[in-house]
Amino acid sequence: MSEVQSVQWFPGHMAKTRRAIQSSLKLVDIVAELIDARIPVSSRNPVLKSIIGNKPKIVLLNKFDMADPARTAEWMDYFKQHKTVAIPIDCKTGKGLNRLLPEIKNILREQIAAWERKGMVGRPIRIMVVGVPNVGKSSLINRLCKGGNAGKAAVQDKPGVTRRNQWFAIGKGLELLDTPGVLWPKFEDPVVGEHLAFTGAVRDEILDIEGLSYRLLELLQDLYPEAVNTRYKTDIRPEEELKGHEILERIGRKRGMLISGGEIDTERAAVNVLDEYRGGKLGRITLEPVGRPLK
Repeated sequence: MSEVQSVQWFPGHMAKTRRAIQSSLKLVDIVAELIDARIPVSSRNPVLKSIIGNKPKIVLLNKFDMADPARTAEWMDYFKQHKTVAIPIDCKTGKGLNRLLPEIKNILREQIAAWERKGMVGRPIRIMVVGVPNVGKSSLINRLCKGGNAGKAAVQDKPGVTRRNQWFAIGKGLELLDTPGVLWPKFEDPVVGEHLAFTGAVRDEILDIEGLSYRLLELLQDLYPEAVNTRYKTDIRPEEELKGHEILERIGRKRGMLISGGEIDTERAAVNVLDEYRGGKLGRITLEPVGRPLK
């Protein structure tokens, strides 16, 4: 296997975000944790549990349309076994979001009943959305917003677009508090940082793109060996046991990514592989199956 990249990214605004989440918890009734269905382990902030304490929570597995359906079903079973309400959703198309309000009302049924006993019928439910950068929080809000003065959240395929807390009235008796994407000070497992980088949660500018593509290609060969062959017509046989750089070179040659002297433009090929993985062009892939150690 190629060497694991050390990814450490904790800009100053991340520490500020953590403090903002802590101070805003008293303003909301429930926390919606948005994670990436392709990397359900790496896209969950390990310090979030200590931040939100006993506040009710629901987990939203975004981008499930890009994840392996069988693996997503296994993750849903996992969350159920751990008594956590989870919903697979796709923020861009809105799939699965029709379950959000009923599930939240069920989680908060005792609290809602208490409000009604106090005469607070119709009190809006206030939700805080949290998640790592680029996980789809802004797309979620834009899908839920129903005109009025709610406005739209900035959407961009780059981490770190949302930089301050914002409230949105999203109709149906819901108010939603968006927070900037928050990473954590240190990745205890370097593979976590790497998996976040695969999906675009860490800025490419601070990464060794070629090295990252090597690791991704090796992981794909392990989990989905036909994905690369199908997309790039590389005709890789299992017995070849190619390293990541060898797979990338074969992809570059197949795609005609050559520079002077017939040398393969591996940087261009690496960018292409990462872009196509992030765009779902290699198929529905889950890099972190339930119970499988990260590597």
